[in-house]
Parts: sequence; structure tokens; C-alpha cells
Amino acid sequence: MKSIDAIHYLLSVGLKESVIGSSDSYPLNLPAIRNLDTQLKFHGAVTFIVGENGRGKSTLLEALAVSQGFNPEGGTKNFNFSTRISHSNLSNCIRVAKSLKRPKTGYFLRAESFHNVATEIERLDSERPIPGVNSPPIINSYGGVSLHEQSHGESFFALMQNRFGKEGLYILDEPEAALSPTRQMAMITLLHQLVGQECQLIIATHSPILLSYPNATIYEIRDNGLEEVDYEDTDTFSVNKDFLNNYETMLEILLEE
Repeated sequence: MKSIDAIHYLLSVGLKESVIGSSDSYPLNLPAIRNLDTQLKFHGAVTFIVGENGRGKSTLLEALAVSQGFNPEGGTKNFNFSTRISHSNLSNCIRVAKSLKRPKTGYFLRAESFHNVATEIERLDSERPIPGVNSPPIINSYGGVSLHEQSHGESFFALMQNRFGKEGLYILDEPEAALSPTRQMAMITLLHQLVGQECQLIIATHSPILLSYPNATIYEIRDNGLEEVDYEDTDTFSVNKDFLNNYETMLEILLEE
């Protein structure tokens, strides 16, 4: 695959000096956060964050998104709704270094709360037309079909195909959650197209398919914090490979009484 020159919008993230060493309580005690006194540097194209459940991937991405003005439950910077306040105060504890170049658009996708975003879009469009405002329905930017009238996977893909545009900053929390393996492979093509349009993406994922995208930096959450690793050195790759290559033996072990 031909490499594409990376365009940075966000350069790095780290803990503010005032909270370094205060790691006894949530969320500063999470493995993903514990050693952020050393700046985590973002790739100009795609940065992946991987690791076991409960290690802080989603908490870190949520804090990063909130620090950039996105709604904690997801959406663009224009969304301002709350279904249930559950986000941490980590956004107040981090310092994000930015380049001089600013993104023209952006989106925060949270797989677990995208249903709430779809509901908010329907609510806002139901209040139209707004007197004195001549603008199309919001759903037009998502392909024109209600996201609730599509499968979960179809709505995710409609978002990425229609709403994501050039020169954008996209923070994605487990975007593969609703996508079939085939759609995940299609998403790699979409990622590459976006990178070619001067977009930067920061993605938390469990998908060995997405993680294979080569124009990227991968950080894995380990006991000592976030560590930059090669694709084939991630647990995500090795566990999936070992299972698929030896699934009969693995099933015998897993199903032993």
C-alpha cells in the first residue's frame, strides 16, 4: 500500500503536572492513564489504542474527545445533549498538544452510545423548520435515511461514508462493534481514503482487521501503561491467530469440564 503523508492536528496528550502522581483513584489509576506523565504521541494519520477490557481505552478517548469540545456521548461539536451523565473528569486532568493546523470538521463515535446520537438527530429534525433558518435536515448529512431504520452496522457505515469529510479529526471508540468482518475490511479502505483527504483518526479497537492498517501507530495498554508495539506483537493479533490456527484444540481446553 502506498504511504500517505500524515497531517497532524493533535500531536500528543499527557497528564497535567498538578495531577501527576495522583494515581490512587479512578480514573488516574487505570493502566491507560497511569503513566501519561510521559506524553503519548499521536500519528498524523491513524493512532490505534488496544488492550483488555477495563484498562481505560474508552475513558482515555472520551477525555480526549471532551477536551476538544465534543459531546461525551458522541457526535459533532454541535451536539449538546446528555442521556445519562457518566463520563469521568479526566478531561480536566490532561493536556493536549496541537499543531498550528486546525481540522475543518470532526466527529466522536462511541459505539455504546451511538443509539443516543441517532435519537438526538431525530429529535432535532422533528423540530424543523426553525423560523429564520434555511438549512437541510441533519439526517441528510448521514445519507438521508433514519439511523434507527437501519441495522446497527449499516448506521455505523452510513455515518462514516456520509458524515466524515476531508481535513477532519475523528475519534472512534470501538467502531467495529457493529461491523461484520467484511465491513471491517471495507472500513480499512475508507480509513485510507480519509487519510488521503488530510484526516487524522484516533481509534480504540479490539479488531485485528482494522488494526492491520499500515499507516498507523499502535499503542497497547500493558501493566506499565501504554507501549508502542508492532501489529503482530499485539495481544489482539496473537490471540486471534492462535485461536483460528488451533481452534479445535482451543475449544477442547475451553470446554473442559
